[in-house]
Amino acid sequence: MRLFGRNDIVLLGTLAVALWVLFSQPLQKVLEFIRDIENTYQVRLLPALVILVAMFVFHQYRKREEVRVAALASAAAAKEAMARSEEMERLIAFGQAIARSLTEESIKAAAIAHLPQLAHKRAAWALARSDGQWRPLMNVGDATPLAQETAAKIALSEIDPVPGVEAEFICFPMIIAGMPVGILGVAAKPELGDEQRRILTTAAALLAVSLKNAELFREVVESNVRDPLTGCVTRRHAMGVFQTELRRARRSQLPISLIVFDLDHFKGVNDRFGHLAGDAVLGAVGGRMNAVLRGSDLKCRYGGEEFLILLPDTPTQGAQRVAETLRREIEASAIPWNDETLRVTASFGITAITPGEMEPLTAIARADEALYRAKQDGRNCVRSAAEAEALV
Repeated sequence: MRLFGRNDIVLLGTLAVALWVLFSQPLQKVLEFIRDIENTYQVRLLPALVILVAMFVFHQYRKREEVRVAALASAAAAKEAMARSEEMERLIAFGQAIARSLTEESIKAAAIAHLPQLAHKRAAWALARSDGQWRPLMNVGDATPLAQETAAKIALSEIDPVPGVEAEFICFPMIIAGMPVGILGVAAKPELGDEQRRILTTAAALLAVSLKNAELFREVVESNVRDPLTGCVTRRHAMGVFQTELRRARRSQLPISLIVFDLDHFKGVNDRFGHLAGDAVLGAVGGRMNAVLRGSDLKCRYGGEEFLILLPDTPTQGAQRVAETLRREIEASAIPWNDETLRVTASFGITAITPGEMEPLTAIARADEALYRAKQDGRNCVRSAAEAEALV
């Protein structure tokens, strides 16, 4: 804050002249006293006093400048500390967000929400990698998938950079146990500072751990829900889905059908060729089921060599066609085993489920009765619970 403005200069000058006039006589006496001392002791007191006063003023000025520079340095340090604190807060927020993410979709959402802030709103992208394939996680900017994948391969030293071409992105590999699980890329311009590089390196490491955790979580869920041999869901999981489909059918009043089948003389395959051959047969049957059935159909390994199929929005006639098609596919399948070829057949029982029916075990019991009749009728055939009711 300035104490005096430009309009006060004349007033100050007038005040200085007035003071000079007022104290001119005392000053004259002081100067005469100084000259008397100089003449008496043969010293130059006045120049020395002038030099001392000048040095004192200069010294005070230097101290003031040092204080000003120190204050500026302190302000700059405080500003840098504040910026680092904000960076750490953003990094912690990102870490908390991905720590709550157990699926790749939720990881994508966290990356899109937080990584642009960590990259200071530069163009940024992230790719995940598994089984040699790249999958996009996020892309903020106009980087093409080809440009991203090329930059990622260069960063992992899988391909050489083009000589004389400046890198468009700075890449931060995501490494777990020495294996790359992804790449975080950030625009190279403007140049990143050392602190920004450390923050982005940490973000890439957090993202790598999150991707690995999501993969392990998915494997755990799959092992609890899906039979690894056939690819069908487990019996426990199927019962839950069965109940859900029954409630949906009750609301929509749409038909729903159930197929139960098992492999004929499967024990003979195990006894003659061993259980590994039996596993190969079960795996082949699971593959034929996936090829024939819809994605919305419930495919369950009910136990041993017995399977259960739930067909939503399907009447009995449709279930009959599906069962017959699957029966022919299984009969025609040639399963290589060592130097031999294994062939199996299957017997099928089907039943319709009324929209008001809510008990899965009752429907399964009806389909089982139809399956038992298919066994009695020579196996490798399809029988329905409606046929048995008609006979009764």
